Amino acid sequence: MAKKIVTDLDVTAKKVLVRADFNVPMKDGKITNDDRIVQALPTIKHLISEGAKVILFSHLGRVKEEADKEGKSLQPVANRLAELLGQEVTFVGETRGEKLENAIDALGNGDVLMFENTRFEDVDGKKESKNDPELGKYWASLGDLFVNDAFGTAHRAHASNVGIASNLESAAGFLMEKEIKFIGESVDNPVRPFVAILGGAKVSDKIGVIENLLEKADKVIIGGGMSYTFFKAQGKEIGTSLLEADKVELARDLLERANGKIILPVDATINKEFSNEGDINVVSVDQIPADQMGLDIGPESIKQFEQELAGAKTVVWNGPMGVFEMSNFAKGTIGVCEAIANLDDATTIIGGGDSAAAAMQLGFAEKFSHISTGGGASLEYLEGKELPGLAAISDK
Repeated sequence: MAKKIVTDLDVTAKKVLVRADFNVPMKDGKITNDDRIVQALPTIKHLISEGAKVILFSHLGRVKEEADKEGKSLQPVANRLAELLGQEVTFVGETRGEKLENAIDALGNGDVLMFENTRFEDVDGKKESKNDPELGKYWASLGDLFVNDAFGTAHRAHASNVGIASNLESAAGFLMEKEIKFIGESVDNPVRPFVAILGGAKVSDKIGVIENLLEKADKVIIGGGMSYTFFKAQGKEIGTSLLEADKVELARDLLERANGKIILPVDATINKEFSNEGDINVVSVDQIPADQMGLDIGPESIKQFEQELAGAKTVVWNGPMGVFEMSNFAKGTIGVCEAIANLDDATTIIGGGDSAAAAMQLGFAEKFSHISTGGGASLEYLEGKELPGLAAISDK
């Protein structure tokens, strides 16, 4: 990896700013899934053990106006982190000012401080999200070194990643390094056969990913709502299934360019309504009634995808196979998840988002080589795009 990582820095007795991704799901002021906090622990623990003065910060949700701040404080994250670390985490409920500066100056070696949600700076002119140069410079002035461990925001140029890195020596944290290693190396230098599985609702969300992976993968399996646009391109009746009419020609072009690399489902689980109840049936993709919609792949598609995955050495999966939030349309996603999880001697990667949530909900997280913490960043990385937050980190 051409970028500096945290172990390349001499951090002892230094004030080290750490951009983490603590954008965790919250309900009634309580964290419902602390995975992103857990994923940040290796970098934080390393810095503590090396005697750094650790200054953590993150965004949490979207904040556009004063009212949006309600329920978006990082205080619960600081409390949970203190429990996980087994030591005090000083929380300062501000993003700038004398109180924050004094608290940082009071830190001893190995101490940890967290300051408030960086998006609170968006209330007055989107200073964080638009990478306000003055804000990036100010935050950089609070530390001696910068460690970016927030892959989930690496596809955005914000003051809290690119802005700080423009003013300080910087390095990637262990989580960022892991994301680059697994996603970048697996796509650019995969052990073959390399199979990509793409699901989700829209072709338009994944055009760049499909085009990039058609060049690099041996097979590209497509399921989920976006498969119906491809079926339409083949002239099939898709009933009331999800369709991007303006992308049918593109789907036809991708199928032609793929030279057989694109694998589509052979059956669908259908219903008249977008509902978990009703007269639910499984039909061939050639027999979808005009008044029905496909909401999941069917059992024959699961078997077909298992066969296509057999012997694969690198697998990248992004996007569910159906409306997995509804139990009657979760079987396809579960089947694909099981098929990937049970592969022998393969590097298996989930590119964040809904497929990551599905794997965790289904209890398969431990069976994958890597589950990305960044949905949007993973997609752009799979497209082969440069990520600004990553590009801004100092080179070795």
